Amino acid sequence: MNRYNHPKKLTLRDISLRALFVVLGIILLCLFCPRESTVQLRFKLGEPWDAQELIAKDSFDIYKSEAILARERDSMRRYYEPYYEKNLDIAEKQINRFLHELDSLADANMLSKTLGRIALNKLRDAYDAGILPDSSYNNLQSMGISRVHIFTHNESENGTTDKLKSQKMVYEEIMTQDENLHTILLNIKVNHFIQPNLTYDATKSINQQKEIDQLVTKFSGRVQAGEKIVDKGQIVTQSISDKLESYEKHEMERHKTPGELWSQLGGQVLYITLMAVCLFFFFNQFRSDYTRSLKHSLLIWLLVLIFPIITYILISHDWASPYVVPFCMLPIFIRVFMDSRTAFISHLVCIMLTAVAVEKPFEFVTVQMLAGLIAIYSLKQLQQRSEVFLAVVMVIAISELAYFCLDLVHMNFFNTQGVDGSVYIYIMSNGALLLLSYPLLFPIEKVFKFTSTVTLVELSNINNDVLRRLSEEAPGTFQHSMQVANLSAEVANKLGANAQLVRTGALYHDIGKLKYPVNFTENQSGYNPHNGMAFEDSAQIIIQHVKYGLELANKYRLPESIKTFIASHHGRSKTKFFYVSYINQNPDKVVNDEIFTYPGPNPASLEEAILMMADSVEAASRSLSEYTEESVSALVERIIDTQVKEGYFNHCPITFENIEMCKQVFKNKLRSIYHTRISYPELKK
Repeated sequence: MNRYNHPKKLTLRDISLRALFVVLGIILLCLFCPRESTVQLRFKLGEPWDAQELIAKDSFDIYKSEAILARERDSMRRYYEPYYEKNLDIAEKQINRFLHELDSLADANMLSKTLGRIALNKLRDAYDAGILPDSSYNNLQSMGISRVHIFTHNESENGTTDKLKSQKMVYEEIMTQDENLHTILLNIKVNHFIQPNLTYDATKSINQQKEIDQLVTKFSGRVQAGEKIVDKGQIVTQSISDKLESYEKHEMERHKTPGELWSQLGGQVLYITLMAVCLFFFFNQFRSDYTRSLKHSLLIWLLVLIFPIITYILISHDWASPYVVPFCMLPIFIRVFMDSRTAFISHLVCIMLTAVAVEKPFEFVTVQMLAGLIAIYSLKQLQQRSEVFLAVVMVIAISELAYFCLDLVHMNFFNTQGVDGSVYIYIMSNGALLLLSYPLLFPIEKVFKFTSTVTLVELSNINNDVLRRLSEEAPGTFQHSMQVANLSAEVANKLGANAQLVRTGALYHDIGKLKYPVNFTENQSGYNPHNGMAFEDSAQIIIQHVKYGLELANKYRLPESIKTFIASHHGRSKTKFFYVSYINQNPDKVVNDEIFTYPGPNPASLEEAILMMADSVEAASRSLSEYTEESVSALVERIIDTQVKEGYFNHCPITFENIEMCKQVFKNKLRSIYHTRISYPELKK
């Protein structure tokens, strides 16, 4: 992996800055990491206890199960007597109104006083017993309540619900006394005189309910400090299960001593520091370039921090399951901007930092690790939105399958607790959030100055403004750039380099020729501006296309990775035609080499070296008088050997084996481009 380990020493300031980031990250993780008790006992009713014997550290009460508490509360319900307030004014008012109506009917000889007195007595008896709204009366009956408290002002008495009346009951009792009375009372609408005079008192009733509930104790016993709760291999009975559940609850609720708190905090600090050190050793051994690059190390560390912190917050506030957090965003981002191995190691450290706070760490690490691997495998080159969607579908499918397999392994389908179906729903929600990876690539690119494959594909579109201008204003340069792009991409694929990066860089490497296209041979059609011009001036005009290219790159906001190709595609080479011509014309003069030398720098990456070779070979191939296997081979050998001899590749990670492979690819491609066509015969008359 030597191509990732360039010899570049960090200054003391650089080391201090990176150490500060790491320390701040550890502090943040420790601040957000939950410090509640994490005691989780794994046991099943009727099965042996697999762990070591469990001894109570201190005394705690044994909680009754919810089923037992519900039964005891139901049995105590018969003692519940709700409170109702009787309103005497309502009874007096309605009875007087009814009496006045009956007297009016008697005076009109429409009703005998005997029948009227019967109806009045029925109404008075109902008000004395108490009248309830129909809905309240039905609720009492459905709840099975047999006794109530009825109070008037400061006087209270107990009553039975069978003596209470509903509005409907009173109406029916009055109307069914006599057939003649029924007909007469229909005309006066007797139901208007039947109004509830009992009002439910919620405050007193609830207080009485609480008093009854307090009679039901939540505990069935007590475990003393030092008492053995369960022994190794002992069958977990219902009694032991209650003790184990009570032990878990006690550990969750009890206040830790200062010593325990400091011990837990120290463990968290050491664990998080250990994960950070492991990550550092990986980069120091295999990816030292990322350690030396501030933007790479900062992005990786931020991604490793943000997902555990989000999970800690969710767990602390009990908002959602940790499975809803889209951890696979981390390997997707790092895979797109860096490489697969870095993505996996960073993802593994991230989920290990998170697992310390989750309820079932083994299941969590297993599911998230498999999901991360699938995300990395499915995104070899992110070039289209559909690839993100496919990756999300695969991540969801593998995560669901992995958790399903763990449920089968633990036989959750056959125990009393059953399967936790909510986890599967959370995993689906995780996939929906994972779709945000694609739009989030853009702000990460802008903030950290990265270039994703998606951006490179977009820049490769020849309808972009600068490439369209190049094809219209400098068609020869455009065709040259296209040929260089094809040659470079072919070589990059053979060497395992970033083919899309070098292809895009090749398309833009000569955009500086847009300023004065006619000054360059490939764009001339008979007239050459350099005729009669001093060789020094001509050389400066040619050299200036690098400077103009960088200016155009800034104008069109091209990424830094593309600008490096514009600056380095000639390296520190010379404009050989004018340089040699000047020496031949002035053999006695001392030559100022800088006048004829490109500003550089020389290539610093494998992709830049490939482009420099492809650019020189493609340009020189146009000067051949004949395209034979020998002439093409000699041209490629001469140009690349000269570049190696002059030291243009001394500071980029390319080997002699790579160079020989480049030569072979260039020879094969040029022979196929400039192959000899057969002449077609003419038709004889």
